[in-house]
Amino acid sequence: MARTPDRLAYINGLRDLADFLDTNPDIPTPEGTLSAYYYPRGTDEEIRAQVDHVARLLGADADAYELAQGHYSAGITFGMAEYKAVGLLASSRARWAARRSYEDSIVLDPDPTDPAPDA
Repeated sequence: MARTPDRLAYINGLRDLADFLDTNPDIPTPEGTLSAYYYPRGTDEEIRAQVDHVARLLGADADAYELAQGHYSAGITFGMAEYKAVGLLASSRARWAARRSYEDSIVLDPDPTDPAPDA
Protein backbone atom coordinates (compact mmCIF):
# COMPACT_ATOMS: atom_id res chain seq x y z
CA MET A 1 0.00 0.00 0.00
CA ALA A 2 1.33 3.42 -0.90
CA ARG A 3 2.40 5.78 1.84
CA THR A 4 0.24 8.83 1.29
CA PRO A 5 0.72 12.09 3.21
CA ASP A 6 -2.48 11.39 5.20
CA ARG A 7 -1.26 7.90 6.08
CA LEU A 8 2.11 9.26 7.21
CA ALA A 9 0.41 12.01 9.23
CA TYR A 10 -1.78 9.40 10.93
CA ILE A 11 1.17 7.16 11.79
CA ASN A 12 3.28 10.10 12.98
CA GLY A 13 0.39 11.32 15.12
CA LEU A 14 0.13 7.93 16.82
CA ARG A 15 3.86 7.91 17.48
CA ASP A 16 3.76 11.47 18.81
CA LEU A 17 0.90 10.56 21.14
CA ALA A 18 2.77 7.49 22.43
CA ASP A 19 5.95 9.54 22.96
CA PHE A 20 4.00 12.30 24.70
CA LEU A 21 2.34 9.88 27.11
CA ASP A 22 5.65 8.12 27.69
CA THR A 23 7.47 11.34 28.61
CA ASN A 24 4.59 12.70 30.73
CA PRO A 25 3.82 9.89 33.19
CA ASP A 26 1.59 12.11 35.38
CA ILE A 27 -0.97 12.44 32.58
CA PRO A 28 -3.57 9.68 33.02
CA THR A 29 -4.28 7.37 30.13
CA PRO A 30 -7.86 6.56 29.14
CA GLU A 31 -9.50 3.39 30.38
CA GLY A 32 -10.26 0.75 27.81
CA THR A 33 -8.93 0.17 24.35
CA LEU A 34 -7.48 2.74 21.97
CA SER A 35 -9.16 1.95 18.65
CA ALA A 36 -8.30 2.88 15.09
CA TYR A 37 -11.12 2.10 12.66
CA TYR A 38 -11.12 1.89 8.88
CA TYR A 39 -14.63 2.09 7.36
CA PRO A 40 -14.74 0.89 3.75
CA ARG A 41 -17.53 2.24 1.56
CA GLY A 42 -19.50 0.82 -1.33
CA THR A 43 -22.04 -1.92 -1.88
CA ASP A 44 -22.22 -4.77 0.62
CA GLU A 45 -20.15 -6.88 -1.78
CA GLU A 46 -17.51 -4.17 -2.16
CA ILE A 47 -17.40 -3.61 1.60
CA ARG A 48 -16.99 -7.32 2.30
CA ALA A 49 -14.22 -7.57 -0.29
CA GLN A 50 -12.33 -4.65 1.28
CA VAL A 51 -12.68 -6.09 4.80
CA ASP A 52 -11.61 -9.53 3.51
CA HIS A 53 -8.53 -7.93 1.95
CA VAL A 54 -7.60 -6.23 5.24
CA ALA A 55 -8.30 -9.47 7.13
CA ARG A 56 -5.84 -11.33 4.90
CA LEU A 57 -3.22 -8.65 5.52
CA LEU A 58 -3.82 -8.94 9.27
CA GLY A 59 -3.99 -12.74 9.29
CA ALA A 60 -7.46 -12.44 10.86
CA ASP A 61 -10.99 -13.68 10.26
CA ALA A 62 -14.24 -11.73 10.09
CA ASP A 63 -15.89 -11.29 13.49
CA ALA A 64 -18.99 -13.54 13.59
CA TYR A 65 -20.54 -11.66 16.53
CA GLU A 66 -20.40 -8.33 14.75
CA LEU A 67 -21.76 -9.89 11.55
CA ALA A 68 -24.96 -10.65 13.45
CA GLN A 69 -25.19 -6.88 14.10
CA GLY A 70 -24.77 -6.05 10.41
CA HIS A 71 -21.10 -5.12 10.76
CA TYR A 72 -18.56 -7.04 8.71
CA SER A 73 -15.25 -6.58 10.48
CA ALA A 74 -11.79 -7.93 11.14
CA GLY A 75 -9.12 -6.62 13.44
CA ILE A 76 -5.91 -7.07 15.35
CA THR A 77 -4.93 -5.98 18.85
CA PHE A 78 -1.67 -4.70 20.27
CA GLY A 79 -2.09 -4.79 24.03
CA MET A 80 -4.58 -2.01 24.78
CA ALA A 81 -4.71 -0.80 21.17
CA GLU A 82 -6.60 -2.23 18.22
CA TYR A 83 -6.92 -1.72 14.48
CA LYS A 84 -10.23 -2.72 12.90
CA ALA A 85 -11.72 -2.66 9.45
CA VAL A 86 -15.47 -2.32 9.96
CA GLY A 87 -17.93 -2.57 7.10
CA LEU A 88 -21.36 -1.19 7.92
CA LEU A 89 -23.64 -3.31 5.76
CA ALA A 90 -26.83 -1.97 4.18
CA SER A 91 -29.08 -3.66 6.76
CA SER A 92 -27.19 -1.99 9.60
CA ARG A 93 -27.25 1.41 7.90
CA ALA A 94 -31.01 1.05 7.31
CA ARG A 95 -31.66 0.22 10.98
CA TRP A 96 -29.59 3.24 12.04
CA ALA A 97 -31.46 5.52 9.63
CA ALA A 98 -34.80 4.22 10.95
CA ARG A 99 -33.77 4.93 14.54
CA ARG A 100 -32.53 8.41 13.62
CA SER A 101 -35.78 9.18 11.79
CA TYR A 102 -37.51 9.55 15.18
CA GLU A 103 -34.85 11.91 16.54
CA ASP A 104 -36.87 15.10 16.03
CA SER A 105 -39.98 13.52 17.59
CA ILE A 106 -38.42 13.18 21.03
CA VAL A 107 -37.92 16.10 23.38
CA LEU A 108 -36.03 15.37 26.56
CA ASP A 109 -36.79 17.15 29.81
CA PRO A 110 -34.01 19.53 30.80
CA ASP A 111 -31.44 18.18 33.24
CA PRO A 112 -31.64 20.38 36.36
CA THR A 113 -28.05 19.47 37.28
CA ASP A 114 -26.62 20.58 33.92
CA PRO A 115 -24.90 23.97 34.38
CA ALA A 116 -24.97 24.65 30.62
CA PRO A 117 -28.19 23.22 29.16
CA ASP A 118 -28.62 23.02 25.39
CA ALA A 119 -30.08 26.14 23.87
